[in-house]
Amino acid sequence: MEDFTELMQRLLEIQSGGRQRSPQRIEEDERLTILSQEEVAQLIDAAPTAFYRTVLMTLYATGVRNAELTRLKISDVDSQRMVLHVQGGKGGQDRDVMLSPVLLEELRAHWRRLRKKSSVWLFPGNRWHSGDQPMDTKTPRHACQYAAHRAGIKKKVYPHVLRHCFATHLLEAGADLHTIQILLGHHDLKETAIYRHGATARGRTTSRRVDQKDEKDSTFVDRKSSQHVYGLG
Repeated sequence: MEDFTELMQRLLEIQSGGRQRSPQRIEEDERLTILSQEEVAQLIDAAPTAFYRTVLMTLYATGVRNAELTRLKISDVDSQRMVLHVQGGKGGQDRDVMLSPVLLEELRAHWRRLRKKSSVWLFPGNRWHSGDQPMDTKTPRHACQYAAHRAGIKKKVYPHVLRHCFATHLLEAGADLHTIQILLGHHDLKETAIYRHGATARGRTTSRRVDQKDEKDSTFVDRKSSQHVYGLG
């Protein structure tokens, strides 16, 4: 079993080459809504559907923006390099974000659950998630709202809150601001510096359990390029 503290630790270790710093004790900034790791675990556990659970896990474990999440493609999953490719982010910039083993297995399980496999989109749209277009940005918002209500979380939770949590929890774990800036796709370090005010030392004290599934290697074929993309199976 692996918990979300270990997931974030994995992200940090890969980005920082294993070097750690002491958690920063900085007074919370009321301008940001930040969930504790325990609250994030409760939120994900309270997801009303497996699809919503995967959406919430992906938002938190990668720090991507809502619109970036909806546009993720099957070919963006690179399990050889253990990254997700974010294409056409804010400002038209591409970047890579870390793909943890826990999230990869969740995405594989998500893919197996889909009734109709999209040839393009990681999160297909329509009610049954079988459309030819990606899900819209309302779906992650609904996932946050429903899960927060079921979990009894009184804070207003929306997709960007999980992006805030991703950055704040990494900072608590000892990541430097420049690393977080790159992961978030910020152009200016000042944008990232706001998370210094939301970070506390509480991040390592709570954990959650994620069911591990048997790993299965599989390949997708990019029909346009005929190149193999190692993915979900």
